[in-house]
Amino acid sequence: MSTSDLPTGSAAQAAGSRHGVLLATLTAAIFLSAALLFAVQPMFTKMVLPQLGGAPQVWSVAMVFFQTALLAGYGYAHLLTRFVPGRACVIVHLAVMLVAAATLPLSIASGWGRPPPVGEAFWLLGLFAASIGLPFFALAANSPLLQAWFARTDHPDARDPYFLYAASNVGSFLALLSYPVVIEPLVRLSDQTRFWSVGFYVLICLLAAAGALLWRFLDRAPAPAPDAAIEAAAPTWRDAATWVGLAAVPSGLLVAVTAHISTDVAAVPLLWVLPLALYLLTFVIVFSRRPIIPHWLAVAVQPLFILGLVAVMIFEPIKLIVGVIALHIGVFFVCTLVCHGELAKRRPAPRHLTAFYMWMSVGGTIGGIAAGLAAPFAFNWIAEYPILIALAVLCRPGLALPARRSEQVIFFGAIVVAAAALLLFRAYALDIDENLYNWVVAALLVVTVLFWRDPLPFAAIVAFVLLANHVIIEISGATTVRSFFGVHKISETADGRFRTLSHGTTLHGGQRIRDANGAPITGRPEPLMYYYDGSALAQLIDAAHARSSPIRYAVIGLGTGSLACRAQPEDTVHYYEIDPATIRIAKNPKLFSFLTECRPDVPIILGDARLTLADAADGSYDLIIVDAFSSDAIPIHLMTREAMAVYVKKLAPHGIVAIHVSNRHLELASVVAGIAAANGLVSRVNEGGDVTENDSEYIFLGTVVAAARADEDFGRIAQSEHWDLQEPDPKQWVWTDDYSNIIGSIVRKFAE
Repeated sequence: MSTSDLPTGSAAQAAGSRHGVLLATLTAAIFLSAALLFAVQPMFTKMVLPQLGGAPQVWSVAMVFFQTALLAGYGYAHLLTRFVPGRACVIVHLAVMLVAAATLPLSIASGWGRPPPVGEAFWLLGLFAASIGLPFFALAANSPLLQAWFARTDHPDARDPYFLYAASNVGSFLALLSYPVVIEPLVRLSDQTRFWSVGFYVLICLLAAAGALLWRFLDRAPAPAPDAAIEAAAPTWRDAATWVGLAAVPSGLLVAVTAHISTDVAAVPLLWVLPLALYLLTFVIVFSRRPIIPHWLAVAVQPLFILGLVAVMIFEPIKLIVGVIALHIGVFFVCTLVCHGELAKRRPAPRHLTAFYMWMSVGGTIGGIAAGLAAPFAFNWIAEYPILIALAVLCRPGLALPARRSEQVIFFGAIVVAAAALLLFRAYALDIDENLYNWVVAALLVVTVLFWRDPLPFAAIVAFVLLANHVIIEISGATTVRSFFGVHKISETADGRFRTLSHGTTLHGGQRIRDANGAPITGRPEPLMYYYDGSALAQLIDAAHARSSPIRYAVIGLGTGSLACRAQPEDTVHYYEIDPATIRIAKNPKLFSFLTECRPDVPIILGDARLTLADAADGSYDLIIVDAFSSDAIPIHLMTREAMAVYVKKLAPHGIVAIHVSNRHLELASVVAGIAAANGLVSRVNEGGDVTENDSEYIFLGTVVAAARADEDFGRIAQSEHWDLQEPDPKQWVWTDDYSNIIGSIVRKFAE
């Protein structure tokens, strides 16, 4: 008996049951597909990190790949639904999924071992494409395809299938948050790839089930939209351009803000996924039928958040890094919510759904490429960040030129005058009183409040203030140098006595260039920072000399080259450095003279230390010093059991490995003790001893962990009361290339 022969109530009940099964199957497939799509992003990027020295920029370039692959998937879904309609569409896509499944489990593609010395970003894009391109592409197409198929059914909700996009982003959001909190600390990387493969196979089964349930509907046209007028209006090129712009700005902001915070803490999934998870959460909110944050509220508070961020960036009232990061992420979330809210308001009828997603993905790709690839070449500082903040203001509703001609003249005239003033200050290095500058900036920020409803002047003032702040900093004597591995700033102290090198918010080297009377200092420079006489690293070099002389020692991480001046004439010193920009800075005697005065011919081996140190002869060094942090971001692959095994292999008998683990956010001494013990070594830790820290003279205390095959190999430092034995914590898993636990290190740091 057919459904039409049943009583009316039974037919309705049967239809309701069928609709429920259909929606549950589609929702499960979309949810799982999104979860797999976004779980693979931190998982595979973490796998790739060691290839490029753990640089934060690896995630920025990875985001460009993911956005581009997402665009390819959305474009494929759009073309498939347009040119291969009906049931053939399901068959073709299942075939694509099966071909992608044949490439599993995920791994780094063969032939992609060592990156080139230049063009790292494009090499990295090729590595991602060769390794995970096909599975990611296939997954990216699932959400728009399933929504388009659902729109052809007789389900009551088929007229507006965009709520399924919210469900998709819920899956993405939960997968991202669970990765650093649950998956990374508890599941080894090799097991993660196996579980991910199982999920991919389950998804294929769900897609096949969904295809079977949808089979009788797939030759239908999409269900009519509630509003016939909207349905009749096909999107125009102007609509497409608007979608692209509204998607590009938050995508670029995502890359910029993630690079900013991961540079100052660690290049790890924990800090990658937080902005990305919030980015996805905004899609969940704006495409929900009842958004938990109304669009009008996001629009209303955006100016306040932006003004707060600008004030913090210029006046620096917040010193705690956690507070600063929270503000940056908060502003990013609100700006993204506004942009995506405007996108949701402009979504087309269901028949144009795949085109909408495709153009939205075009915008995401443009934003990612602009911030992740183009900006590092175009700017020598993070100029894209203030530019994107200003562009986020322009995404607010109500964007228009001043109505009156006189107002237009005043507005554009003010822009010309402001630009001319910036160029004048920069060209002639004009001095400006700091108090006057602060009052001018404060006045401009107050005036900006008057334009909070008018995006154009508001954005212009914000952009001017942030760009002017950079120009003023450069006039004060600071020089910025940018590379794939970050932005380095060389500056002089206010009294002119010291020149420093910083990366992010952390100093990486300093030199005394004038004495207390202002006279220039010439000759052999004095090591400062963590390398002064009596520092932990100096004690280790002295202990090695006491055991045998001359010695051979290697330093991983060049900085300004300070440790070259701790060598005796007959010693052999080798540096291992991944960043060509750092080498150029350290070799420039007009900036720092440690190398030119102490070791002008010192070999500097360019490349990731795990790869290049492996090329050295076994037993080469009496001492290996690992001091390779970028800002406070730690290169995890240099602090694993496998990395320590490489160091030990290159040590001479009785040699010592020393790892500098000073960090504001992470406790790492126990991590080093664990990887040392896993290689049969004993560890001692020094946290500054009896040395008095003196910030004004650039004498800093640091934490150094030394490891050796036997305690007697430490020589005289084994008798020092300031070098304590560091026992491994039996409760901690040993960090390996397959496992690390950043959250645990953060918790231990806060517990100190």
